[in-house]
Amino acid sequence: MYPTPIEKYGAGTRTGYNIALWVVLLIWLLPLLAVMLTSIRSLEDISTGNYWGWPTDFLLIENYTEIFRATPLGRYLLNSVMITVPTVIGVLVLSTLAGFALAIYRIKLGFLVFAMFIAGNFIPFQILMIPVKDLTEFLGMYDTMPGLIMFHIAFQSGFAVLFMRNFIKALPHELIEAARVEGANEFQIFWYVVVPLVRPAIAAMAVLVFTFIWNDYFWAIVLVQSDNAQPITAGIQSLRGQWVASWQLISAGSVVAALPPVIMFFLMQKHFIAGLTMGATKG
Repeated sequence: MYPTPIEKYGAGTRTGYNIALWVVLLIWLLPLLAVMLTSIRSLEDISTGNYWGWPTDFLLIENYTEIFRATPLGRYLLNSVMITVPTVIGVLVLSTLAGFALAIYRIKLGFLVFAMFIAGNFIPFQILMIPVKDLTEFLGMYDTMPGLIMFHIAFQSGFAVLFMRNFIKALPHELIEAARVEGANEFQIFWYVVVPLVRPAIAAMAVLVFTFIWNDYFWAIVLVQSDNAQPITAGIQSLRGQWVASWQLISAGSVVAALPPVIMFFLMQKHFIAGLTMGATKG
């Protein structure tokens, strides 16, 4: 039922596995290393075609200072924070409440509601581009951060509700009944019994949603056009000039844009892993 551990294979298989592992890892890391090296190159170094060689000049401080001085990257970074944080909070609140209701209560047509949340995850979001854009224009929310936040919450809630409902469903129902016997109302049961028990799952969901929203590019260019509301993923693309692109600055901006999700993961790593493995073992 489960894959055989690599330690139980023969010496030849283990050697081939180790070699393939390092080759795949190198292929995966090569573009990242190229972007990081490009971010500290000079423009002359790039103009001469030195894309993969060792940089002739190391402009670490100069390039990363210039990207904030000469471009609106700081504004884009702030926009991403102002979009991502409210979205994560909104998704966590809605998904935990909805997951609690779907897991604990016997709601009429509750399975149909749950199936709708699941079905929404299988709809290609590209086909919603024109209807969503028209809807934001009709509501007067096109090219605004509230419009982008609202639709991010709507699109992420389907997966989040499925995630949270399954975790809450796995909790011992006797705890809920015991709290009711003690006189706790439904909100007290939710806040004082359920939320503490699913805190690792909430942390894991927070990391996932934060990464999804921060790295979103599609809706950032569909629903936002101006610099006042444009997140950093779309803002970096706008740094390309009409005739000449300062790739060293674009690469530096890309590295800066990638840092918050990485920092978020390492800060929440313990809770993230606990949330993903919660309920995987018993005893």
